[in-house]
Amino acid sequence: MIKHSRKRQKLDNRQPLGSSNRTAAASEKDDEERRLEELIFGVPFVPAVNTAKSRTELVDDDDEGEGIHSTGKEMDGLLDSDIFFVDDGGPPPPPSASQSTHDEDDMNNLERGSDDNDSDDEPPSHPPPLEQSTARKAAWSDPADAPLAISVAPSDPSTSKRALKLRDSQNETVLSGREYERRLRRQFTKINPEPTWALKARDKIHGQVKRRRSSEVEQDDSEENEDSNIDHLLTSTSGVLRKGRTSKFLLPPTTLNINRLRDANQSVQSNACGDIKSLAFHPKPHVPLLCVASKDNRYRLFQVDGHTSPLLQTLHIPSLPPTSTSTTFHPSGGHLLLTGARPYYFTYDLQAQRMTQSARGLWGTTFSGANDSSFRADRGKRGRGKDGGEPIQHHAFHPSDGSLLAVAGRGGYVHLVDWGSGSGQVIDSLKMSSSVMGLWWGSLPKGFSDDDVQSVSGGDYLVSLSNDSEVYIWDVGSRRCVRRWRDEGGFRGTGLMLAGSAHGGQASLAIGYVPPIVLCTPCVFSAYHRFDRSNTGLVNVYGSDALAPSPNRAATSSNPKPHKTLGQLVTSVTSLRFNRDGQILAMASREKKDALRLVHAHSLTAFANWPTASTPLGHVTSIDFSAGNDHMAVGNSRGKVLLYQLRDFGM
Repeated sequence: MIKHSRKRQKLDNRQPLGSSNRTAAASEKDDEERRLEELIFGVPFVPAVNTAKSRTELVDDDDEGEGIHSTGKEMDGLLDSDIFFVDDGGPPPPPSASQSTHDEDDMNNLERGSDDNDSDDEPPSHPPPLEQSTARKAAWSDPADAPLAISVAPSDPSTSKRALKLRDSQNETVLSGREYERRLRRQFTKINPEPTWALKARDKIHGQVKRRRSSEVEQDDSEENEDSNIDHLLTSTSGVLRKGRTSKFLLPPTTLNINRLRDANQSVQSNACGDIKSLAFHPKPHVPLLCVASKDNRYRLFQVDGHTSPLLQTLHIPSLPPTSTSTTFHPSGGHLLLTGARPYYFTYDLQAQRMTQSARGLWGTTFSGANDSSFRADRGKRGRGKDGGEPIQHHAFHPSDGSLLAVAGRGGYVHLVDWGSGSGQVIDSLKMSSSVMGLWWGSLPKGFSDDDVQSVSGGDYLVSLSNDSEVYIWDVGSRRCVRRWRDEGGFRGTGLMLAGSAHGGQASLAIGYVPPIVLCTPCVFSAYHRFDRSNTGLVNVYGSDALAPSPNRAATSSNPKPHKTLGQLVTSVTSLRFNRDGQILAMASREKKDALRLVHAHSLTAFANWPTASTPLGHVTSIDFSAGNDHMAVGNSRGKVLLYQLRDFGM
């Protein structure tokens, strides 16, 4: 067998083969290798220091005799057995214990010397460790998503059209489970962008976190409170942005931040329900419920969410045609009162989902006032009809507990019904000089004297409007009228509409009173329209002095002057409604298309930015505001309930 010689390098503690500087330089990487690592592994490129000195020149023995000569001199002190060995085809013999120990010591010295040279001459070759990411980790991930393979190829019959929209290029055919999830999130964000309030809140939180990290002086308790606030914001859908909102919030007088949502009754618009007669939101802010009464004698309950607004219940009452005041929620929110031009009414229990009809002929049949000449004359003009009794149209619950219900009867009578006992019996009646056109419960505004408050039992009163434009202020406790005055510009035969604010009960026809907490001067609103050639609708605005009892204790007093007359509408007023805190007055006329105006109640000026010429309102038939003031529903003659979001109240 041919024997091949192989050189073995022998290291010595005192004089290793070659100098230590050369060995350390030979172990370093050159710039070309470093650039290659940067391209392949992404390691940042760090140029070597003193490249010319640290580069090792390897000389082949066959090329230069000088290298052979020098190498031979360096190996003069080595034995032949340390340099050569006989290759007999078997594995090399294991080194002896002394030789292994000697070799290990030499290697340790070599590494130690290399480390010393590296620390003195050049920086470390590896990049500094990356900073840990501060992103929030997912709470849970499904391991079954990783092996999924979703086809996005157009040629695949199982690929849907929606999946094709997830491709970034036409060459993509298959997506992994993780990538498919990421692109679905991206597509959802494009269709449903993040709301502005969430972006502002997140930017604010990020700014607070950055300031906290830069300062590094906050205590652990404050950091824990901040983290809890962030977690509460990310896990809550409401309440956080309203946390700092107080009852003294004033709406800007010039512009209104309003946004249209999907129609509240979009699920039944194909049924041709006809005109929207009446609208009523649930009195509790946390219950998004809307009752819609339409011309087909159906009363529908919708859950208002701004997207689908599903239909919850449909009540069909063929014998009770709805009017503009047919739907009224009890202040407690547990019952729904349904009335119309009939001498009876229906109550619907929302919890038990049970409908109850009252007895016929309840109003005006058990009182001495029924024999009054004015009542008989008015009843003779209208006719008895097949039902008998008085119809129930204008009514108003007492706003505090709803224990008392005021109902407008014929001949100028206002019947007081004991609703709290559950019997629905008439306990007393108030008499006006002509037919009742509107009712509203209220209390004396702040700033009146003790004598004024004592003149009205408990400070609560009932305001009624007659057909001859006279306003009556009643002390219900003593059953007497404490003041009576005539609306300026009104005359007998005029059709009148009135509105109520947050403290004005639940009836749609009432005198509007704005609480002093919102307005500097509480006001009373009344609207009237004249049936003449001009047919112009006007709205008179009265001050708080119009609500005070008569100074001379007489029922009849001088007529107060209106603070302002609003003339934004050019046709007769048919709808008039305040929002729940009395800052917005909505007035509309169904006689003209898109005849709707929103008035800032504090400055008594109409909002200039809405509605616009392109707002598709149609002929407005009814209006109502939600209990939280963040939604407004508008019904029209085409059977649609337009839903708008008032973003000023939702922030």
